[in-house]
Amino acid sequence: MTQQDVALVLSSGGARGLAHIGAIEVLEQQGYRITSIAGCSMGALIGGVYATGKLEQFREWMKTIDRKRMLELTDFSLSLNHLVKGSRIIEAIMEFVPDVPIEQLPIPYCAVATDWNTGREVLFRRGSLFQAIRASISLPSFYEPVHRDGMILIDGGVTNPIPLNRVERRDGDILVGIDVSGHDYAAQSKIQHELAEKRKHSSSLSQQILNKLLPDNIEFNYYSMLSRVNSIMIRQNSLLMAQLMKPDVLVDIQMSRFTTFDFDKSEKIIAIGRQKTQQTLDRRAP
Repeated sequence: MTQQDVALVLSSGGARGLAHIGAIEVLEQQGYRITSIAGCSMGALIGGVYATGKLEQFREWMKTIDRKRMLELTDFSLSLNHLVKGSRIIEAIMEFVPDVPIEQLPIPYCAVATDWNTGREVLFRRGSLFQAIRASISLPSFYEPVHRDGMILIDGGVTNPIPLNRVERRDGDILVGIDVSGHDYAAQSKIQHELAEKRKHSSSLSQQILNKLLPDNIEFNYYSMLSRVNSIMIRQNSLLMAQLMKPDVLVDIQMSRFTTFDFDKSEKIIAIGRQKTQQTLDRRAP
C-alpha cells in the first residue's frame, strides 16, 4: 500500500465526470491520501461532494437517476440565454449534501468558473460551496449563468478545464489530474458507421422509409459540428495545461460511447474511471 499525499484535480466533462468517483475510490484503496482538491464543472461538483464526506451517498443517489428522473430535475426556462435554470438539480443534491462554507471543509478546495463579461477565470476558495459548484457547472446556453458581484459566471471549462495550477499544494504531495475532457473520436466514428450500416440494411418498413427521406450523412450536421469543435478546443486546453504543470500522475480517460448528458449510466462511467485509474497507477508502480 502506498502512503502518499495527493493534490487532486478533476476536469470538466459533463456526465463523463462521474468517472471521477471511480478514480477517487481507486486512489483511496491504493492508500493515497487526498489532502487538497480543485475541480472544474463536473469535477467541481464531484470534488465538492467528496470534500463534504458524502461521495458514497452521492453515488447511491446517482443510481436512482434514469431518463424520467432527469426530466423531473430539469427546470426548463424561456430565457433567451439559457434552456435550464439549474436550481432543481442543486436543491436535490443539497437534500443529502450540506452547503457549507468552503473554508470550513476538512481539506482545501477550489472551484473554477468563467466570467462571461471579461473572459477571465474566477476562483472559488471561500464562501458557499454550492454557489461555487453552481457557477462552475453553468454550461453556456444550457444552464442559467450565475450573477455575482457584477460578473456573469459560466462553466469553468471555458477557461481552465483541468485546473492543475489552482489546487493548493503542500510539501511532499504529488499532483494527480483526472482528465475526462477527451473523446475517442476514432471509436465514435466506427460506432456511428456501424449504426448507419445497420439502419441501411434494416428490414423494418419504417426504417426503410426513413432511409429514403434522410441523407446518408445525417450524423454530420450543424449541431455535431459545433459540439465537436467545442470539445476539441476544451481538449486542447487541457493538454496544454498538463504540459505546463506536468502532473506526477495524469489519468487520461477518453470515452467513445458516453456523452455530456448520460447521467443515467453512472455505474458504467464510474467503472471506466476505476479501470483507467488502476491502469495508470499500475504503470507508475516500480
